Amino acid sequence: MSFKTADLLDDNESKAHDGSVRVVAPMFKRYGGRPAFSGQIATLKVFEDNSLVREALGEGGEGRVLVIDGGGSMRCALVGDQLAILGQRNRWQGIVVYGCIRDADDIEEIELGVRALDTHPLKSIKKGIGERDLPVSFGGVTFRPGEWIYVDGDGLVVSDEPLA
Repeated sequence: MSFKTADLLDDNESKAHDGSVRVVAPMFKRYGGRPAFSGQIATLKVFEDNSLVREALGEGGEGRVLVIDGGGSMRCALVGDQLAILGQRNRWQGIVVYGCIRDADDIEEIELGVRALDTHPLKSIKKGIGERDLPVSFGGVTFRPGEWIYVDGDGLVVSDEPLA
């Protein structure tokens, strides 16, 4: 599916006004080899521990996008090149990280969409702490599992239902 978030918003203006289509605040940097991506949302809520990230990306993505609420931490990375490769291999469309990634140059070569706040060379701890498949909020938007996300060079758009 080819799309532009600006066109999606133009075509769904009434939904943008009633809140069923929401725009995430512009805070994310582009990483990964896929400049635009979309899919159904799967969520994680973690803090400086990427154990659940590995677990989720190790499962079949089937066109979904993993949205990770990392609490906005800038003290370590939640995704690196090995996890990005795992996500690509398991058919995830992309990853949105409210936190940091590492191995940015290597991730740029992987056919996976990645957005994150920034990069950090330190890997996270691994204690298996976090939650899956629950609503998470950042950037002025609540992301719910099963909703849809559309990401391109203009930004991130979240919708209750698929947008045409």
